[in-house]
Amino acid sequence: MQKWPGRPYPLGATYDGSGTNFAVFSEVAERVDLALIGDDGTEQLVQLTEVDGFVHHAYLPSVQPGQRYGFRVHGPFNPAEGHRCNASKLLLDPYAKAIDGQVDGDESLFSYRFGNPGELNTMDNREHTMLSVVTNPFFDWGNDRPPDHAYHETVIYEAHVKGLTKTHPGLPEEIRGTYAGIGHPAIIDHLKQLGVTAIELMPVHQFAQDGHLQERNLTNYWGYNTIGFFAPHNAYSSLGTRGQQVTEFKTMVQALHEADIEVILDVVYNHTAEGNEFGPTLSFKGIDNAAYYRLVDSDKSHYYDTTGTGNSLLMRHPHVLQLIMDSLRYWVTEMHVDGFRFDLASTLARQFHEVDRLSAFFDLVQQDPVVSQVKLIAEPWDVGDGGYQVGNFPPLWTEWNGKYRDTVRDFWRGEKYTLAEFGSRLTGSSDLYRDDSRRPLASINFVTAHDGFTLRDLVSYNEKHNEANGEGGKDGESHNRSWNCGVEGPTDDAAVRKLRAKQQRNFLATLLISQGVPMLAHGDELGRSQSGNNNVYCQDNELAWVNWDLDEEQKDLLEFTGELVKLRNEHPVFRRRRFFHGDQGVDGLGDLVWFTPDGKEMQDGDWSRDDARAVAVFLNGDAISEPDPRGEPVVDDSFLILLNSNHEAEDFLLPGAEFGESWSVVVDTVRPTGRTEEGEHAAGSTIQIENHGMLVLTRPRRTAG
Repeated sequence: MQKWPGRPYPLGATYDGSGTNFAVFSEVAERVDLALIGDDGTEQLVQLTEVDGFVHHAYLPSVQPGQRYGFRVHGPFNPAEGHRCNASKLLLDPYAKAIDGQVDGDESLFSYRFGNPGELNTMDNREHTMLSVVTNPFFDWGNDRPPDHAYHETVIYEAHVKGLTKTHPGLPEEIRGTYAGIGHPAIIDHLKQLGVTAIELMPVHQFAQDGHLQERNLTNYWGYNTIGFFAPHNAYSSLGTRGQQVTEFKTMVQALHEADIEVILDVVYNHTAEGNEFGPTLSFKGIDNAAYYRLVDSDKSHYYDTTGTGNSLLMRHPHVLQLIMDSLRYWVTEMHVDGFRFDLASTLARQFHEVDRLSAFFDLVQQDPVVSQVKLIAEPWDVGDGGYQVGNFPPLWTEWNGKYRDTVRDFWRGEKYTLAEFGSRLTGSSDLYRDDSRRPLASINFVTAHDGFTLRDLVSYNEKHNEANGEGGKDGESHNRSWNCGVEGPTDDAAVRKLRAKQQRNFLATLLISQGVPMLAHGDELGRSQSGNNNVYCQDNELAWVNWDLDEEQKDLLEFTGELVKLRNEHPVFRRRRFFHGDQGVDGLGDLVWFTPDGKEMQDGDWSRDDARAVAVFLNGDAISEPDPRGEPVVDDSFLILLNSNHEAEDFLLPGAEFGESWSVVVDTVRPTGRTEEGEHAAGSTIQIENHGMLVLTRPRRTAG
């Protein structure tokens, strides 16, 4: 085979229309062989003799897209020094743009013998591992443009590619569970009906299956087990041709963009699927273990783990940082995605041991002309010491606000002493984000996400029911801040069912009128249940998939959710870009006023009462401080929100005429669709809110806009 020297960059396999350049980094390698795998499974080795800056490279003019390949790295196998090279292992390219196949848990995937962990395993893994694939980078994007929604105009919908589409009756059978399914008009129509502006896809980077799950006939459904940071997961492709998952992914993005919907990826750069010293050797471990992974300083045969998965990437190594930044740029420039949600982002800030918001990773992101311009969302915690960092990420970042989730759950289940913090969460969490550089929009508000109960289960179960996972109930969060409304699990009790439906509407209404950026979990708008399982990471079946066969109650909830999103999108008073300051509008009223149920303005002592579970809040549409994009004042209708999380009904006395002479109800969570036939409510009149109920009232703006 003809071989030219090629170039050390870009890393990976790069097809230029004629041939393919191969480049792989390894500082420890003594020799690197490129293995080309034929359609019949035969292997042809090509030694990469050119080395520049520890990058081994060559250009092969005969290699075309669809070619499967891997690397065999010759070098030291000395775990005590952190080195685990083993040329009997065919390794994935860390920069592979597509990957073929899946691992099967065979002993040959490991660098030790199962019966003797101290013995080097020289079994060839080729028949049991995944293979890298050369891809064609050319794609006709046409007039594709990023929707580029501002954060204050964003509503995020967290979804799983397979889970959202697998049972949808409007999709052809062959594209259910795939990228093509997400891009199909039936799914896009649902997203548009709902009014969301961005879909946040759970991991779509190529991930590996866990051996311990395969042994129990389970699978890694969620995908937080990445092995390919550039490759779309192959099992989500409806196309049978190798490498075509890239084209299918791009087509999905193109369709979503045409519908004005952004695509955000949930990315897992904190660890890989290779695990600790007892995990398989699939890629990084065999290429340059000590460069890619954090090892225990006193014993480099062990991995320093702040992720709970066995390993953590070494965030101070320049080639690890390069890998992550190259991956992020690739997904933006070549795949046209609009942002990222970073799993266990605190680990990315651990340049050494402590979490450091000034670490090299954040410096690189801040100055990068591509990555710094897209949406960056942190899951602001990991399992290491000092890992819970809600409110502490740099100005460019937004964060999943776990404190919002916890406080809103506690308020609506009637916990004591929650009112003060609930008030902060409803108005943008200024206690977390109010400084010279951050705004309410730093808070990604959510009540539920993939990890934990669905919304329906949150109001139906006090305890997790994870028996199907086969871990004896030890997995999953045990403190869910849930309330089953009187009965555990399914029930025919009409009163309990009514209360559960009302509580779901309370959570959704609270989420969508809160300052910050709301995030819905897929299927919550449909009343999706997981039968009390709060950790379906291994349940690739009907338990975890969205069920599209809806009863009347579920249809009502879908309509209710869509109307709430529409209300939010139409009224800037619910999505302010800056915090409330107590500023007065032209009407002399403050931008935000809190009331007790008896119509008096809240005093300091009212917030700390143990029985304070009811409150009213006035949002002044005539006192919005920030201008519109053209510098003009933003003026909106004003709203009065009445919230009662008591177990009994509560009478609310409406404030005086200076706040509004009359009010009309726009959302009533007591009603199945949120609509009411009630007429106007005059200033100073009394409205009774039944137990666990919420009303949103409005009166017209007083200032010309």
